[in-house]
Amino acid sequence: MKENKDILDKTLKRKHKLQAKDVKVFYDDFMAIKGIDMNIRANKITAFIGPSGCGKSTFLRLFNRMNDYVDGFRMEGEILIDGENIYKKKVNVEQLRKQVGMVFQKPNPFPKSIYENVAYGLKIQGIKDKAFLKDKVEESLKQVGLWNEVKEDINKSALALSGGQQQRLCIARTLAVEPSIILMDEPTSALDPISTAKIEELIYQLKEKYTIVIVTHNMQQAGRISDYTAFFYMGELIEYDKSKKLFTNPEKQQTENYITGRFG
Repeated sequence: MKENKDILDKTLKRKHKLQAKDVKVFYDDFMAIKGIDMNIRANKITAFIGPSGCGKSTFLRLFNRMNDYVDGFRMEGEILIDGENIYKKKVNVEQLRKQVGMVFQKPNPFPKSIYENVAYGLKIQGIKDKAFLKDKVEESLKQVGLWNEVKEDINKSALALSGGQQQRLCIARTLAVEPSIILMDEPTSALDPISTAKIEELIYQLKEKYTIVIVTHNMQQAGRISDYTAFFYMGELIEYDKSKKLFTNPEKQQTENYITGRFG
């Protein structure tokens, strides 16, 4: 019986890459997240939607402990990655953030060359092998469809790139350190429609190798690229389902009101 339970536990760990168990978040006395349970599947794109201030970005940042930096932050419950609680005292947060990459709302390239931006995380890890770094930079830029656009200018400043190119560069920088999970906080909100389409196509391709969680205000985007969608409202998880079902036949009236524009 124990063997069967171990097999079942391992299967669930593979299936559910990320898990939240009765998660509550407080900033001093304010309760920002109100007892959320959620299982996020491996190699799927999960979108978080909801009005501003509903808790979706706060919840996203629990998965790489970015909220640790916020004054007054306190969490109750458990956040698990591959079945391991990442808020245990002995967790190495630096190691965690190599596993869980983050892409922000506005592109944030470093004021360095394109090459140095992508190689940065690897160098921080102490990797000095020039041939390895060169290959890894090229591979990461190819993954985001940027290599052919920048290979002749690899030593030029990343700040000279367009906004869309900068965001793809930031994704390449994230991929270079080989995470298994990528968190994206409104990664296209500062971009034009053409750049947005390129990023969306890239995100869709990346799920073959990575588990992706994306916060977006754009419900059309969530519908286009995500496998699952979670609707948050005032710190609560109102509904979480396959995106196709949630957008066409939601269970909750609140969800329907939001996606049809009646509030939010």
